[in-house]
Amino acid sequence: MIPVQPDVPPEHRACGKCKTAQPLDFEFAFAYQPIVDVKARTIFAHEALVRGPNGEGAWSVLSRVTDENRYQFDQACRVQAIKGAAELGIREHLSINFLPNAVYQPAACIQSTFAAAREYGFPIERIIFEVTEGEKVQDRPHLVNIFREYHRFGFCTAIDDFGAGYAGLDLLSEYQPDIIKLDMGLVRGIDTSKAKQAIVKGVLAICSELDIRVLAEGIETRAERDFLSDAGVSLMQGYLFGKPAFRAAGVVDPAAWD
Repeated sequence: MIPVQPDVPPEHRACGKCKTAQPLDFEFAFAYQPIVDVKARTIFAHEALVRGPNGEGAWSVLSRVTDENRYQFDQACRVQAIKGAAELGIREHLSINFLPNAVYQPAACIQSTFAAAREYGFPIERIIFEVTEGEKVQDRPHLVNIFREYHRFGFCTAIDDFGAGYAGLDLLSEYQPDIIKLDMGLVRGIDTSKAKQAIVKGVLAICSELDIRVLAEGIETRAERDFLSDAGVSLMQGYLFGKPAFRAAGVVDPAAWD
């Protein structure tokens, strides 16, 4: 699918931030971590994870994001993530974290994303937008509106860290995304925790009713993988399968399938 700019009324095609944004005064790059489908034994997607220009940890970059440059950073992340994925030849889905507090008007703030998708030939239906980990959502109705607009434009949407912080059942009752990502706190050691098993099985039942796919993140052991697979989770992410690859497409450790 060739990316097509949405039909946006002129009054919503720009806002003050778009016109006054200044270039960032720091650099960053991306690492890409594979998200696998254990049933199909294939890579389903790659998550773009921000890093310093020389591979430094995410905090070296995120600590420099302020209220003043949040919009510029969010926009630059979208463009660089898409550009990097296209240059690396990634053909699977691309998961991009976004900052809801940096989106003022969804239809206006998505324009650079459409432009990047067109320029680099990356199909918009293969882009997944998820709220970045640790981002404090100040206005839930605004977040729900962003998700709905992005879905209307043709993007996939995901609620990250489900079961922690803002990402709970109350948010799910307001908006049903394509994917929810189980928080790693629920995943870690689930094979030996009856409480976690009961909670996750309940979430799976709800998502089945709502036609939402469930992705388990933070998988580190075969026991976690096997329990979740037996429970019906096919999408997984974690060091068991592959670590983030700096400026490269993540690959899956063949031993992770065994």
